[in-house]
Amino acid sequence: MKLLPLLSLLLPLSQCYELQQVMNATRHEPKDGSSSLDHANKLLRHNPLIDTHNDFPMLLAFDKKGKINNLDIYHLNNSHTDIQRIEKGHLMGQFWSIYTECEATRDNQVLAAMESIDAVKRMIGLHPKTFQFVTSTKEFKKAYRNRRVASMMGMEGGQMIGNSMAALRTFYDLGVRYMTLTHNCHLPWVESCCDPNPPSFRKGLGLTEFGKKIVGEMNRLGMMVDISHVAHSTMNAVLDTTQAPVLFSHSSSHSFCQIERNVPDTVLQRLAEKDGVVMVNFYNRFINCGPDATLFDVADHIDHIGKVAGRDKVGIGADYNGIEVTPKGLEDVSKYPDLFAELVERGWTDKELIGLAGKNLLRVWKGVERVRDALELELPSEDRLEDFDVPL
Repeated sequence: MKLLPLLSLLLPLSQCYELQQVMNATRHEPKDGSSSLDHANKLLRHNPLIDTHNDFPMLLAFDKKGKINNLDIYHLNNSHTDIQRIEKGHLMGQFWSIYTECEATRDNQVLAAMESIDAVKRMIGLHPKTFQFVTSTKEFKKAYRNRRVASMMGMEGGQMIGNSMAALRTFYDLGVRYMTLTHNCHLPWVESCCDPNPPSFRKGLGLTEFGKKIVGEMNRLGMMVDISHVAHSTMNAVLDTTQAPVLFSHSSSHSFCQIERNVPDTVLQRLAEKDGVVMVNFYNRFINCGPDATLFDVADHIDHIGKVAGRDKVGIGADYNGIEVTPKGLEDVSKYPDLFAELVERGWTDKELIGLAGKNLLRVWKGVERVRDALELELPSEDRLEDFDVPL
């Protein structure tokens, strides 16, 4: 999709027009004769669409200060997300993000996380005909059969556990089913993608021994290990450590935007080792490394990850309500079918599109549950940060 704008700088206008006609002629249309958008809508009506990252809880817990009893979330201005647009976009599964600023070191991070969890659960309770709280793949299937939006929670940043295994287990008991190991700050046990300061341990290590224990306890609990926001060294360290499949809850391709936040091809090539899935982020600055991007650019990232890792290793983690600029054509949660229509035209099969929509993520989540079941006789970890020397 980026080819024509590039060539327009090199070719006369008439030749660009001829090239566009050739490109249009080779687009893949659905075999049933429907338009690509009709085909995408039909496919998403009959198969679950899951997004692994939406920051709507920030609006509920922080912007509205938890005062949501009388909030009309059917129609919201200044939001990427509301019930009307959820229904139009055929969204049937959402991991709501539990987020606090890792830079706010003087804040009570645990309390802030609790307030977000409370807001999510109360939102679900206020709208039982739309949402259903879900903590397992089995419960997801029940919610989908009920035609409710399966509502899960992911914690965006390991600083919220305060270096405590007890807090990690408590958040799991509250329903958190993935944890991003860190956000944009190094922690004493994990290296971030985006902290300008050096970590407290040897740079490039990724995970300390205590960090590896955290990953092991997440495996035992059945909590997905999310390696978005981490350094490339951390991505590899987790793949070397985990017994369970891994998740990138909202990441994009390093090949198209070369920032540490994005996933390099060398890591994509390793996903088959433990199984894993990259849920593609829609943030313009991660897609094009700038303020402008389009639906076609997002499709390029999906195509590339599918090519390098396999089309069964990619999904959707848009980051709506957590980003200030969205790609043209993907302005809010109602726009998912437009993205799938573009992929129909690029030749993605129905099986591949069903995987992208949600089946790939469900496979990874189920794999994490299988590892949990295999480890059920292991005792909870009693390791503490101070038990380990910091590698310098």
